[in-house]
Amino acid sequence: MSEKKLYRSKNQMIAGVCAGLGEYLNIDATVVRVLYVLLSLCTVGFPGIIAYLICWMIVPPKP
Repeated sequence: MSEKKLYRSKNQMIAGVCAGLGEYLNIDATVVRVLYVLLSLCTVGFPGIIAYLICWMIVPPKP
């Protein structure tokens, strides 16, 4: 049985976090990016930026 792992994608716009999450969830990376932007705007942006930076640091790049 193959275990799914979350990686930052090489299909990246900034750091590959949203694209990697899209690959992990089997949905289009554009949908994840749009949802991320909408969520960040609803929370005044700051928590979304911090969460993205943390994911950028802890999620490993795709081998």
